[in-house]
Amino acid sequence: MSAAGDPRKTLVVALCGGVGGAKLALGLSRVVPGADLMVVANTGDDFEHLGLAISPDLDTIMYTLAGLADPRRGWGRRDETWTFMAALAALGGETWFALGDGDLATHLERTRRRAAGEALSAITADFCRRLKIATRLVPMTDDTVRTRLRTDMGWLDFQDYFVRRRCAPTVLEVAYDGAARARAHPDVLAALRDPRLRAIVICPSNPFLSIEPILAVGALREAIAGSAAPVVAVSPIIAGRAVKGPTAKMMSALGLEVSARAVARRYRDLLDAYVLDRADAAAVAELGIPVTLAHTLMTTLADREELARHVLASADAVAKATA
Repeated sequence: MSAAGDPRKTLVVALCGGVGGAKLALGLSRVVPGADLMVVANTGDDFEHLGLAISPDLDTIMYTLAGLADPRRGWGRRDETWTFMAALAALGGETWFALGDGDLATHLERTRRRAAGEALSAITADFCRRLKIATRLVPMTDDTVRTRLRTDMGWLDFQDYFVRRRCAPTVLEVAYDGAARARAHPDVLAALRDPRLRAIVICPSNPFLSIEPILAVGALREAIAGSAAPVVAVSPIIAGRAVKGPTAKMMSALGLEVSARAVARRYRDLLDAYVLDRADAAAVAELGIPVTLAHTLMTTLADREELARHVLASADAVAKATA
């Protein structure tokens, strides 16, 4: 039973990007039973490399939920080996995007099955079944969406900016090629209409690179805005700094204040409640929506579970207040 007291409200939908989002997704998976949690993964980062179909955010979430993620890097598989990369380097191949030997198997099998006509969502569901992941992990769309960045070095594909150039170029504009034509995954739209929906969670992922590509997919933002369930976001900014990645640098380059408050403004038309770190308590009075203060730096499994409970309690409080 949810804290709001309605035993029918069991379903949670979480919008998720890479490392930070995957941490909260893991926490949610430990407090929301099995298939009652749907994690909607960003695929704007997807690209083809060495002839392989690579889905970085999807795989980060999948490995995290399966207990296979590398705890030090946050991405890729734990106890990885790098024989392939060493052999590729010896042959003069492109090595700027690291593919571990175990990780390579994921990309090879995905590429083979995509070439045979299978949808990305079907392949992902089968991978999750084989890895004994009970959570429903669904790509935002089976269509092609690509995040591209206009920088002081011209237009760059996301992985070119993020990995090859290590976020060095200054970002001037962000575009989601194909998003307007893409069809939101039907299972996601169905979940957003489901009367059992308890909460929609926006994970603490980069707004520009992880969450807004999802929201840009045709019909998704409207479906979230029109859902009867509370929408709760977790800030990826703590005391004016990003926990990981280029969020703070991008916000500054785009002329935005680097703050939890500025992130809330990005989602203002959607949000019913907001969770931010205790270090940002001063921003509470300025947001105009219910705010929960919590420890949002997830360094342990207990941190992930505790934050997940705070997020769901926040949603339940909104539902109770509006019932």
